Amino acid sequence: MSDVGLAGRAGELRLGRTPFVLATVVRAERPTSAKPGDQALVLPDGTVEGFVGGVCAESTMRLESLRMLRDGESGLLRITPGGGGGDAPPEPGLRIVENHCLSGGSLEIFLESVLPAPLVAVLGDAPVARALRRVGAALDYDVRPIAAPAGALPADAAAVVVASHGRDEAAVLTAALRAGVPYVALVASRRRAAAVLGGLDVDEKQRRRVHAPAGLDIGARTPAEIALAIFAEFRLLTGTSRSGDGEHPRAPEAP
Repeated sequence: MSDVGLAGRAGELRLGRTPFVLATVVRAERPTSAKPGDQALVLPDGTVEGFVGGVCAESTMRLESLRMLRDGESGLLRITPGGGGGDAPPEPGLRIVENHCLSGGSLEIFLESVLPAPLVAVLGDAPVARALRRVGAALDYDVRPIAAPAGALPADAAAVVVASHGRDEAAVLTAALRAGVPYVALVASRRRAAAVLGGLDVDEKQRRRVHAPAGLDIGARTPAEIALAIFAEFRLLTGTSRSGDGEHPRAPEAP
């Protein structure tokens, strides 16, 4: 697969919210068949698309990629024909694997786990809803509008925020609660929020899961400030971020 084709394929996987590992050869010692810059994608089922070396190197790279994908990690893989570092302490971010299939050469491959961004589904097209899409994009979240309130919510939604000011609120809130979405919020005043929540066809425990009014109390007034307060509350309560220190959508267990 060409570099252009591989980049397009990676784009498709990102759009489809499929986790994968991007493997890039950064150093190759002859007589290995790979060269610096060669790349491959490793999918959760172990499929390898692209080229980073022969069968033995690919097999080692696949196993390490699946391990990193499972743990949401990235790092450098060094494949050597022998002498994997002796008694020297392991370097942070470096995994050394001895592979006797290699005919005298060695490879260093950077393995980057690419996980889907936390998905935030937003109902509405009012100023706060539009601000949620702008602020969420700046924070590297995957913010998507809820186009059909009566339809199914995204299966892996990490948050559902209702900012429609009276339109289809109960249906979407109920669906989000029954689906077990981790963070559910309603943009409304305290008085109106109480009335909306009181009319939901859910039990009291589920009703208390709705954050209304939505967002941390930071004195927000403008739509952008309200959106920021909502994402701050989402981050605080769920520990979900794009910085690598919180919970991310996990890759499926590899066979």
